[in-house]
Amino acid sequence: MSVFSDIQRPVVVQARTQLADGVVALDLAPTNGRPLPPWTPGSHIDLLLGGGLERQYSLCGDPADRMLYRVAVLLETDGRGGSAAAHALAVGDTLRLRGPRNHFAFDATDRVVLVAGGIGITPMLSMIGAAEAAGADWTLHFAGRSRSTMAFVDELVAEHPSRVRVYAADEGERLAVGGLVDGAAGQVFCCGPRRLIDAVDEAVGSEPGWTAHAERFEAREFGPPLWSDPFEVELALSGTTLTVQPGQSILSAVEDSGAVVVSSCRVGTCGSCETPVLEGTVEHRDSVIGPGGSGTTMMICVSRAAGPSLVLEV
Repeated sequence: MSVFSDIQRPVVVQARTQLADGVVALDLAPTNGRPLPPWTPGSHIDLLLGGGLERQYSLCGDPADRMLYRVAVLLETDGRGGSAAAHALAVGDTLRLRGPRNHFAFDATDRVVLVAGGIGITPMLSMIGAAEAAGADWTLHFAGRSRSTMAFVDELVAEHPSRVRVYAADEGERLAVGGLVDGAAGQVFCCGPRRLIDAVDEAVGSEPGWTAHAERFEAREFGPPLWSDPFEVELALSGTTLTVQPGQSILSAVEDSGAVVVSSCRVGTCGSCETPVLEGTVEHRDSVIGPGGSGTTMMICVSRAAGPSLVLEV
């Protein structure tokens, strides 16, 4: 976890730009004139939008520019209000943010395939910069409903015509994930709707030497928990021991005890509630660490104990 993850910082909207139908870019600058925390490709921040609304957005600017964070926000008409609040921000408005944190870290190996669906293009922008700087052989596959809804599509095609492939549904183009990778080993980074990520995971999983990484907007689906009985959670910093009932999240039990923990989405997609695990076995049921996690940290909003007890650094 980043040392900056839980610190709130005031920022001002320096610029607001319409990027595509339903998508605006917000350029956020520090109000105190001090450099913002460093970040790496794949990082995101939490925007605190007032009224209890918090939303996570990938950073899509230049990591070398410590005086500006840029995010792109898709207006979700059937959402919970966070994107509407972000779209309502005007130049000169102030707000607070947390982060950055990175659960989608980029490694520029010799061969890199980037796959983006819709607003999932945002983390790919800084990855492209890193791949170019490293001299990696990279390709971007960018799918969306139409070019008018696909942020950054024109500039990406103009700057990298031989490396960017666009699939606009209204033009009859469809991304065939089965043909994304072949031959020598490499890595795939995918961000977009769950259906796209699941399809890419399945396709890449059968290719020797290839590894898939994903950032999800939607929660994973899981079956019943491995441990269906109540379990105990010791909060090491306070010495408190809690009992977590079936159907109850560790996060809610911790909050009921009076302990303060950072959280936001409560469905395992944002990574805000990542908590160090000192003892015990974890069943990862989130969309950030996922089932293959090491168990040294966990998302306490959805992940659970895989046995009778856990000790957490809370």
